[in-house]
Amino acid sequence: MTALIVTPFGATTTAMEVIEGVHVRGKRAIVTGGASGIGTETARALAQAGADVTLAVRNIDAGERAADDIRQTTGKRNISVRMLDLSDLNSVRAFVKGWQGSLDILVNNAGVMAIPTREVSAQGHELQFATNHLGHFALALGLHDAMAATGHARIVSVSSVGHINGEVNVDDIDFVHRPYDAWTSYGQSKTANILFAVEAAKRWAADGIIANALNPGRIASTNLGRYVKEAPVNPALSGPASNGVSVKSIEQGAATSVLLAASPLVEGVTGRYFEDCNEAGPHQPGIRRGVAAYAIDPGNAARLWHISQAMLNEAHWSDTTDK
Repeated sequence: MTALIVTPFGATTTAMEVIEGVHVRGKRAIVTGGASGIGTETARALAQAGADVTLAVRNIDAGERAADDIRQTTGKRNISVRMLDLSDLNSVRAFVKGWQGSLDILVNNAGVMAIPTREVSAQGHELQFATNHLGHFALALGLHDAMAATGHARIVSVSSVGHINGEVNVDDIDFVHRPYDAWTSYGQSKTANILFAVEAAKRWAADGIIANALNPGRIASTNLGRYVKEAPVNPALSGPASNGVSVKSIEQGAATSVLLAASPLVEGVTGRYFEDCNEAGPHQPGIRRGVAAYAIDPGNAARLWHISQAMLNEAHWSDTTDK
C-alpha cells in the first residue's frame, strides 16, 4: 500500500498558514461557490499568494461583495466574478465558452446539502447530485483543454465526511424508484466528488492534470447548512471526529483546499482524499474520519465517469468525445 501523505499541518491549521511562503503569482484559479464560506477563504488565500482568482457564483452581488472583501484584506486586485449555476448545464456551458486562456487551479467547492424534499435540476436530475457532482464534472470537462495547456494544473474537489452515508446508487441516482432521503442523496453526491478525482487523476495524468478530493471538516455557520434544520439527523455525524476538533472555523475549513490547490508539499500527488491537511486513512465505523473503500474504488470511478458523460450527452451539453 502506498504510504499516506503527511504534512506539518493539521485540523486547526488555517488557510493563511498553509499559504504562507507559497507563491502562485501569475497562475489563474477558479473557485466555485466563492461568494461565501470556505470558498471565499480559499480564494482569499490564493489571491494573497498572487493568483488571479475568479469567483464562480450563482449570486453576482454576493460574489462582488466577497471580491471586495478579499481585495481589502489582501491588498490584491486580481479578483474577478462570473456567473455560474452548477445545477443548470446551460449555465456551465456559458461559463466554459466565456473562459479565455489557460487555467492552473480549479477548486470545485460549491455545493448544496440536505435538501429536505426531492428537487430536480434544469435537466431533470436530483438536485444534490446535479449540483455537487454533475455540474462540476461538466465544468472540469469543459475546462480540460485550458488546464492541459498549463501542463501542471490542479483540480480540488470538496467532498465531505458525509460520503460515508453511502455509495453512488448507479441504478437510481435520481431517486425515481426509491424513497428520497436528504442525507443519502448528499452522501452519494459527496462520494461522487471523490470518485471524480480518482478517475480524473487516471485519465488526465498525461496532460499534467492532478486531481484530489477532501473533507473540509465540520464548519461553523456557512451557507451550506441552510437546509439542515429541516432535514433529519445526519448519520455521518454520529460518533467522534477523533481529531480533537469537533467544529472548525471557516479559516480552518479552507486549509485543506488551499493545501491541495497550491502547496508544493503535495506537488504531483493525485487521486487521493485528504482531511485535516493530511491524506486520510481508511474509514472506521463509528468515527467521522477516513475514506470509504467504495469512494476510491477504480471500477466505481470509471463507471460513474461513463454515466456522467452519458448524462451530459443526453442533455446535448457536449459531443460524445470521452476525454
